[in-house]
Amino acid sequence: MTQTLSHHLAHAAALMPDASAFTFVDHRDGTKEFTSTLTWAGLESRVRAAASGLREAGAVGERVAIVAPQGLDYIVGFLAAACSGAIAVPLFPPSLPGHEDKLAAILQDATPMFAFTIDEQRTSFTDFCVSRNVLTDCRVITERELGKTAAESSLGELPHPRPEDLAYLQYTSGSTRVPSGVEITHANVCANARQALEAYDIRAGRNCTVGWLPLYHDMGLVLAVALPLVGNVPSILMDPLAFVQQPVRWLRLLTQYRGALTAAPNFAYDYCARRVQGEELMELSLGSVTAMVNGSEPISPRTIERFQAAFAPVGMTRTTMRPSYGLAEATVFVCASPGGEEPTVMCFDRDDLGRGTARVVEKTDSEAVAELVACGRPVEQEIAIVDPAACRPLPDGRVGEIWLRGPNVGRGYWGRPQDSSCFRATLQEDGGSAGWLRTGDLGVWHDKQLYVTGRLKDLVIVDGTNHYPHDIEGTVQDAHPVIRPHHIAAFAVGDSDGERLVVVAEHRRDVGDPRGLAEEATRAVRAAVAKSHGIRVHDFVLAPPGTVPHTTSGKVARSACRRQYLAGTWKAEGAGEA
Repeated sequence: MTQTLSHHLAHAAALMPDASAFTFVDHRDGTKEFTSTLTWAGLESRVRAAASGLREAGAVGERVAIVAPQGLDYIVGFLAAACSGAIAVPLFPPSLPGHEDKLAAILQDATPMFAFTIDEQRTSFTDFCVSRNVLTDCRVITERELGKTAAESSLGELPHPRPEDLAYLQYTSGSTRVPSGVEITHANVCANARQALEAYDIRAGRNCTVGWLPLYHDMGLVLAVALPLVGNVPSILMDPLAFVQQPVRWLRLLTQYRGALTAAPNFAYDYCARRVQGEELMELSLGSVTAMVNGSEPISPRTIERFQAAFAPVGMTRTTMRPSYGLAEATVFVCASPGGEEPTVMCFDRDDLGRGTARVVEKTDSEAVAELVACGRPVEQEIAIVDPAACRPLPDGRVGEIWLRGPNVGRGYWGRPQDSSCFRATLQEDGGSAGWLRTGDLGVWHDKQLYVTGRLKDLVIVDGTNHYPHDIEGTVQDAHPVIRPHHIAAFAVGDSDGERLVVVAEHRRDVGDPRGLAEEATRAVRAAVAKSHGIRVHDFVLAPPGTVPHTTSGKVARSACRRQYLAGTWKAEGAGEA
């Protein structure tokens, strides 16, 4: 079985050289669409030339950062790095607003020898590296330069990487303030693409993929690049900004390209339901869409209902929506709801769920009921629900940590052996079953489907992006001198539009007039969090000393703080909320 991206590319080019492989729909003009397409043969020709140039330049085994904008050039750069025997690092250019610090941190962590970009952005990337004092020894390259190097080289036929070789580093936010790169091998990504093809029943000659997710995101990369390559299906993509500006553009592509598989986080479906109406709605036809994957953040039953209600008049069917679960450490895809079935929504007693037991109850408007959406079953993977302390499996109906095992699970975190033990966990059963990935996510098996109930590490997930609370708390701590260090809690609260970030921070004991500084501190916190994390603070509370709850070990008890906030504790005390 073919196990590398390089082999799959050669196979597709030989099998259907003139068929469309990747199509990019460019909306940068604002009024017109410009479509550019690469055939499989054309793609292979460009990739092979660039890969040969990389090998000649000494990139084999080295990291190659991909910092081009969304489009065909990005795909060529990524595949060239992976097929050359180098390790691709899919990133984004410094022109992406609000993410400069993250880009600098990743570059510092990955220390790539090369950075692949386009001619128009070479100077801006070089200037960025100089201003941040990163990658002082990195060589910034373009496809044109690599092609010239390849033409002048004496290298023979380009060899294929081995399945066990690293194909790329998938950077995730990580549990620390420094992002972590998941080591994904060729075998990992090819296996995961096959798993997803099987789960969503995608076939060559019948289906395609359509997406706007960024290519540096795990779901975007697999959906738009790896899955089409392994499955020999065409990929149609657009820029994320084009979706944000006019979400109907995504739905138009789904109308135009029949048999489409697409994916988006929960917020995107709500966004479309709110924004696409009237004449824009009636020009759509969604009856031919094969699957709309909903994943990467908690799936809201209300979102599924709103999207179905909004687009049923133009052919949307309930079985098209496919709630799914995945994470970067498993390449991306883990499991999906069964094909041909409507999404399953179950009501559980919220208090029992919090105590670790999933007890089904009747649907009511009471806050004591938690509605959860089933994420289905895995394909060619094993899932275990485990007591995270004892590392022993739990029976169906009990909440525990989700553990995974399969050929798609990455090798570990780049340069972080001390943090990579979660990739090699041992299940204390039958003499110790080894090789499991501890996801840090909480879930429960019920009626042969997985329900994701929360996060062990209290992730704050807003608009499809994961944010670790202590990262945000560190930013807040430094935002204004009135804030008391280590007495800050960041958490998410839900409303009809999704999850929103709330921060509660105690003021210092020696502050004489905290109310007078509340507005100033609020502005400083919101500005700092927006700059560092690209997220809006929905509410900031400047609380009296001693009111933010802590555990017996001295850690901030975020869940308890969230309960107090929802109960109106600080308003009742007359704290300086803002």
